[in-house]
Amino acid sequence: MNSVLAARGLVKTYGDVHALAGVDIDIKAGDVLAVVGPSGSGKTTLLHVLSGILRADGGEVFLDGRAIGELNEMGRSALRRTAFGFVFQSGMLVAELTAEENAALPMLLAGGSREQALGAARLWLARLGLHGLEKRLPSQLSGGQAQRVAIARALAHQPRVIFADEPTGALDTRTGQEMMTALLQAAEETGAAIVIVTHDKAIADRALRVVEIQDGKIAQKTAGVSA
Repeated sequence: MNSVLAARGLVKTYGDVHALAGVDIDIKAGDVLAVVGPSGSGKTTLLHVLSGILRADGGEVFLDGRAIGELNEMGRSALRRTAFGFVFQSGMLVAELTAEENAALPMLLAGGSREQALGAARLWLARLGLHGLEKRLPSQLSGGQAQRVAIARALAHQPRVIFADEPTGALDTRTGQEMMTALLQAAEETGAAIVIVTHDKAIADRALRVVEIQDGKIAQKTAGVSA
């Protein structure tokens, strides 16, 4: 099976520091890849370059064989609203928007109709156990509920790849595991691949594959314990 997302020779520097120093990686549909390593090793930089948030200084990222580095900022931004989904540690929900509006936001920004976007958002909120909470603001949700809204936002527009940066870091252990279960189940239903940066071994163990980053390079590749 061909890779949905592939990276070849990725280099990213900040002054004299090589955050990425020649990284190769392949991600297939349905893959669940955990990226681990010490703080400052390049994990988040790798996620940001793979998702087009940052442009690599060297090497290239390919989505379905197309080099995303050839896109301008507007093109990469459009890619992040359509082909990619994001779940961050703090959820990063818009405080003034309801749960359903937050979940629909990528589709609305991409120019989709409000009716269709909210319909897809409500569907995913219900599937993630949030039926009846669609009109609540983020301040009216628990941490776990807010992260489920973030998962709905990441999935509602049917992305090819979901990027999750320490998505359980602000949650207690039990809520974090429940959130991870919801994310894995939802991605399995859609066939989306997941790239998750985490310090939590229990979360990494649930990935299909684990790569360890040290000093901007892939130091080790292992299989997760269970998905």
